[in-house]
This record gives sequence, C-alpha cells and structure tokens, in this order.
Amino acid sequence: MTYFALNATFLLTLFVVLNVLLRRSPWRAIGITALALTALTAVFDNAIVGTGIVAYEATKISGLMIGVAPIEDFAYTLAAAILIPSVWVLLERGGKK
Repeated sequence: MTYFALNATFLLTLFVVLNVLLRRSPWRAIGITALALTALTAVFDNAIVGTGIVAYEATKISGLMIGVAPIEDFAYTLAAAILIPSVWVLLERGGKK
C-alpha cells in the first residue's frame, strides 16, 4: 500500500465519522488550524527529511514534494487539523445539558 492510499483511507474515514458525530463541523476552526499546522509542518518536515532523520521509500510516495518532504507527510497535519477542533466541539457538547 502506498502512503497516499493509506492517508486517503484514514482521512476519508475521519471525515465521514466526524460528519456523522457532528451536525455542524467547525470548518472555520479547521481551516485556521490547518493553515498554521501546514506552515509549521513545511518547515520542520523539510528539516527532518533534509537531514536524513526520516526517509521514505521512493516506490511508496507519489513524487509530489514540498521542498524535500513528500506531500503524503502533510496528511498527518491535515488529520490533526480536522480532529482537534472536532474533538473540542464534541467535548464541549458533552458538558452541556
């Protein structure tokens, strides 16, 4: 399985589950979080991949890169950007009666 297929499966599942749990997803918060986390990920992933701390098997990545970091590495950032605000909303709802 490629990193892209694994990430797409996980992100699609996350998106579907959260839209079932949340009547109205916090898309504005998700967008703001995604922008901030993507900028930080671009800087630090390039440092980590560029120094050789992390390496990816060439046959398992799409070849699309942001600097020296494969685009697939940004899926974790997107998952966090979707999950964190959504969990916050779910926890907020749990406290209200």
